[in-house]
Amino acid sequence: MSFCARLASILKSRSFSAAATAAAATTAVSIYSTYAAPPPSNSSYSAMGDTRKTFRTRICIIGSGPAAHTAAIYAARAELKPVLFEGWMANDIAAGGQLTTTTDVENFPGFPEGILGFELMDRCRAQTVRFGTEVLSETVTSVDFSSRPFRVFSSSTDVEADAVIVATGAVARRLYFPGADELWNRGISACAVCDGAAPIFRNRPIAVVGGGDSAMEEANFLTKYGSRVYILHRRDTFRASKIMQARALSNPKIEVVWNSEVAEAYGAKDGGPLSGLKLKNIVTGDITELAVSGLFFAIGHEPATKFLEKQLELDSDGYVVTKPGTTQTSVKGIFAAGDVQDKKYRQAVTAAGSGCMAALDAEHYLQEIGAQEGKAD
Repeated sequence: MSFCARLASILKSRSFSAAATAAAATTAVSIYSTYAAPPPSNSSYSAMGDTRKTFRTRICIIGSGPAAHTAAIYAARAELKPVLFEGWMANDIAAGGQLTTTTDVENFPGFPEGILGFELMDRCRAQTVRFGTEVLSETVTSVDFSSRPFRVFSSSTDVEADAVIVATGAVARRLYFPGADELWNRGISACAVCDGAAPIFRNRPIAVVGGGDSAMEEANFLTKYGSRVYILHRRDTFRASKIMQARALSNPKIEVVWNSEVAEAYGAKDGGPLSGLKLKNIVTGDITELAVSGLFFAIGHEPATKFLEKQLELDSDGYVVTKPGTTQTSVKGIFAAGDVQDKKYRQAVTAAGSGCMAALDAEHYLQEIGAQEGKAD
């Protein structure tokens, strides 16, 4: 081959390689724009290496339930340009929180015909996005509230914020036995106030599992609807307060099944809702059957606060402690809303209300530090 021919061959090869590189780059950009979230348009953004991102914002919200979205709506309308971590199967629950695990929600104002839990949260999210909140579908793994700006971390993102609202909620503890998953929301629930008035429970026998104040309270509440309420307890004494025990034990519609645990739940043969339980006596080992149309777990809640790692003051049950009458936590500039700080009411509407409070408290705080910084200048 002549020198000229060889030179032509080399140039052609290089031209093809350059074209292939350009095409690959174009493809990579196209894939990124399709599957990866673009940098937030309303907050400062910088890349850290190839994978980690950093956002700078006035306010960061952690959570995806009614409290978090209400806080985001108020903060966005106040032009605080919030960034919200909605999580990715955080606590094994989809973004939207506990309402995504329920069916009909009939006690949230504005929906006279009721609304599905996941649909309600989809609407809340859409409203959040409409007002300009940057929503990140990532789960927060840790935080640093030791200095300002506060820092919030997921596996791939760092957010620096002047204020933070923690609204991660609490998860109802559940029991797992054959039939528990299949009949969840088909007769099995963890919220008597939310679901107790449903038609499938009216004038029918219901069972409550637990031995504390929550179990006594829920059993008494369910007597309004059920024909009979059984309290299933694996011991021979309750740990509930004496006054709550007295109320339950004196109610003629309540019967206690001592030393027993649920071994299995089953529905009708045609695949219908819950129709009965198999109970195991833990003393004798005997298995008995109990015909019920409802089973309510009343064994407590687990607040989603493990990621805080002693950054905030928590009570003995792990709930975030807030200053009475406010959403202010033990660290100035950090606020808490919803079930993560509320062990008493635990309702969607009260969570939404506290989310509003947190956003207003945070806005006032930001105005305060802004004024202080202005004086310092």
